[in-house]
Amino acid sequence: MKVLILGSRGMVGSSISRMFKQLKTYEVINSSRADTNLFSLEQTKRLIEEHTPDIIINSAATVGGIVANNSFRTEFIINNLKINLNLFESVLNYPNINIINLGSSCIYPLDASNPIKESSLMTGKLEPTNSPYAMAKLTSIEMGESVSIQYGHNVLNLMPTNLYGPNDNFDFEKSHVIPGLIARMHKAKIDKEDKFSVWGTGKPLREFLYVDDLALAIIHLIENNVKSGIYNIGSGEEIDIANLVNQLKEVINYKGKILFDDSKPDGNPRKLLDSSKIFSLGWKPKINLKTGLKETYSWFLTNQ
Repeated sequence: MKVLILGSRGMVGSSISRMFKQLKTYEVINSSRADTNLFSLEQTKRLIEEHTPDIIINSAATVGGIVANNSFRTEFIINNLKINLNLFESVLNYPNINIINLGSSCIYPLDASNPIKESSLMTGKLEPTNSPYAMAKLTSIEMGESVSIQYGHNVLNLMPTNLYGPNDNFDFEKSHVIPGLIARMHKAKIDKEDKFSVWGTGKPLREFLYVDDLALAIIHLIENNVKSGIYNIGSGEEIDIANLVNQLKEVINYKGKILFDDSKPDGNPRKLLDSSKIFSLGWKPKINLKTGLKETYSWFLTNQ
């Protein structure tokens, strides 16, 4: 079985590639910006025509944390729409290709009841700081459903919670919460700074998933012949940002004082996915948060 991984050099794509290769029962085809510009319909079509895979896993995206989402709103919606438009148009003549489309938990409404079920999709207003990215991901779900109904493709939409792990983006401003905190707190430690500032109040509750667990969830769904539908992929556990920062402080061995800047936005006050649908199929995450943070910081020290 041939598996084409789009965005194979990113945190998610590289993890998926590594996990599939360990099984040695799949032919893994990695694709990244180095070989294909997914903003180009012509290049996207050529990639698919050349490899004619059995499965396409779309992990290519423009992503970032709350600062990046709010600052680069135009890029986030345009870039992600282009990627998905070109992908779905390119597979129209290949109904036997199964597509695994990776979305995000930010697609759910701001006021959705927690834990958030898949049925909450499009039932309310989105969280304002990342609504452009969320709209692009919602559009990809609608495109996939339309292609499935009209052309017969199997499209599996996976909505992971907040991901972190090796090969993440550790940029100070454009990264997600965990890699951003790791990079900034490590620098504060090296520079012997006695204070460390964190956006917001520290009160919002978040759920995190180590990226290798997402890869294992994808493998589990494929090997159990699940080919369509929407599935939340989460850990089922949540932590407030203040406790997360304190855990990172311990992992990094930072000795300074933590300050919370409540003049900055918190984002969604709580976001916990209901992952009971995939749990019922026999998948559960293997890496707890404490272990995952240690592994991620270790990778950061070695590679950054």
